[in-house]
Amino acid sequence: MKVNLDRDELVEMLRRMERIRKFEDAAVELHKNGEIRGSLHTSHGQEGEIVGACMALRLDDYMVGNHRSHGHPIGKGAKLRGLMAELLAKETGVCRGKGGSMHLADFSVGSLGETSIVGSGIPVAAGAALGAKMQGIDRVSLCFFGDGASQEGAFHEGINMAAIWQVPAIFLCENNGYAVSTPITKTALVANIADRAAGYGIPGIVVDGQDVLAVHEVVTEAVRRARSGGGPTLIEAKTYRYFDHAANMGRDLGYRTDAEIDDWRAKRDPIALFRARLTGDFKFKDAELDAIAEAADSEVADAVQFAKDSPSPAASEAFNDVFAPAA
Repeated sequence: MKVNLDRDELVEMLRRMERIRKFEDAAVELHKNGEIRGSLHTSHGQEGEIVGACMALRLDDYMVGNHRSHGHPIGKGAKLRGLMAELLAKETGVCRGKGGSMHLADFSVGSLGETSIVGSGIPVAAGAALGAKMQGIDRVSLCFFGDGASQEGAFHEGINMAAIWQVPAIFLCENNGYAVSTPITKTALVANIADRAAGYGIPGIVVDGQDVLAVHEVVTEAVRRARSGGGPTLIEAKTYRYFDHAANMGRDLGYRTDAEIDDWRAKRDPIALFRARLTGDFKFKDAELDAIAEAADSEVADAVQFAKDSPSPAASEAFNDVFAPAA
């Protein structure tokens, strides 16, 4: 695999992966303490496919996430303070404290938002890509969704229309093997979700989601194709989530073993694999990489303190941004 990234870009890749991991660590602790309410879906283990894909985009390109949503805007380059404040339902959050963990949006980095409705981001991303095409601008739209969402009607409808209209979109299935607690083998007979691309007449590609560089290479080509008028691509990143579907579910559902999780952590951790490439192939020093991780710790700690110090939204703002002003 040829890597067309300079040293600064490689550093930024690791920086964003570390930010996601540290952000999620902090979010889990805040959730345990009752400072984050409701469900919390974390990206531990999926940092490679998120960052590899997002760094193939320009800042002004569109990105649509899903309910497992913290990592996506971080991967796109969003600042941490507003994201953490949103998780704590504070006025300084990216959605002014009204969206919470599953509904983050940051237009400043092209993040159009995320939703708890499984599969619903697919037609949103297709629509954003159609809008770019109709306006004659060369933005592309990247959509993250899970293997469970690939069984939804919105998957077929959204990708089918995107293919027919030849819109500049990349549909990236984060196949972590389970939809809540149901293995993908119980819900799909195809070996790969990407195999379904043939039915829409578009490319379908499977990539190792734990290899940030492999994901970056595949998505970069899909972006090039989309931006040049070649239409959409369906990419399936084989990845894994370390925690349960949501942080408050516990591991008593019996759908996977501790040994399975520990094996992925020990052998297929995306950050560890990337660090090995950086020190091996690219001659980085361990001290350099440790400094990046420490800086991410500091950034997250700053974001947590900022969120805690921020005010809650005023009751008078409850209906702001809900209804359009009267004509």
